[in-house]
Amino acid sequence: MAQRRHVVPNPNGGWDVKKPGASRSSAHAETQAGAQARAREILGGAGGGEMVTHGKNGTIRSKDTIAPGNDPRDIPG
Repeated sequence: MAQRRHVVPNPNGGWDVKKPGASRSSAHAETQAGAQARAREILGGAGGGEMVTHGKNGTIRSKDTIAPGNDPRDIPG
């Protein structure tokens, strides 16, 4: 199964990077962009995977395949 990390809002402020099923976060950042950058680093070091970014209300805002993952879409974006 491919690696996956979720960028989610932390109830105490800032943003967390979480692995599905984990009780603790892998990383914490003050900004969503900072958490996304850290998630890219984590996934890149793990051989690639998918980063799922959530909004403040918890809904999924975007998904991004991190190299060297296998992106099923052949168009940029």
